[in-house]
Amino acid sequence: MSIFGAIKDAIFGHAAAAATPAEAPAADAAPAAEAPAAPEVDVDAVLTGLATGDKAELNYKTSIVDLMTLLDIDHSLAHREDLAKELGYTGELNGSAEMNEWLHQEVLEQLAKNGGKVPADLLKA
Repeated sequence: MSIFGAIKDAIFGHAAAAATPAEAPAADAAPAAEAPAAPEVDVDAVLTGLATGDKAELNYKTSIVDLMTLLDIDHSLAHREDLAKELGYTGELNGSAEMNEWLHQEVLEQLAKNGGKVPADLLKA
């Protein structure tokens, strides 16, 4: 699985687990013509919910390392370099502030493109 896939699954999986299961249709009910579209996942709400206890001090809204830590995903430099390659980063893979800031923004952008509701103040202009 891709690193971004693990991030997405961690966030979207927590959202799905928190959602209440819908009632099953009655046995004599006609099948729906179309399946309803999957609801957007409120990324900020999921992350805020995870940021409790010892993780409450993490700066996951601006730090890729803290975001990955919050999701219990390896945030080592090697792992972040792999994530940068996966997402198409063209700068130097050296763990610089520039690379880390780009990764954080790109992860949020990709979450938004894949069904996540990300607040505008967290997305780049």
